[in-house]
Amino acid sequence: MVLTIEMLDEILDYLDKSLEKLANETFKNLEIEGGLPGIENFLQNQFDIRLENMLVVKKSSIHHLESGMKNKVIQRKQMILDKVSTQYKN
Repeated sequence: MVLTIEMLDEILDYLDKSLEKLANETFKNLEIEGGLPGIENFLQNQFDIRLENMLVVKKSSIHHLESGMKNKVIQRKQMILDKVSTQYKN
């Protein structure tokens, strides 16, 4: 299946909400060692795992995405992680 920009946007929107919820739970429970850097690393890994799982469902993979789509994923991942990080640094 060819993944469209709209499909990718839906996946990234879902990941945004999913990671925000995960971050809320993680910061409430402080389950991750290493403080904020440990939590940020955990969230980065979760983003990658969840993205790949969602792409597999669409019969795709991060390796199959066009360069522009990969760049969009990288930029969106950074925006999501920056937002979560800023939210909890305050």
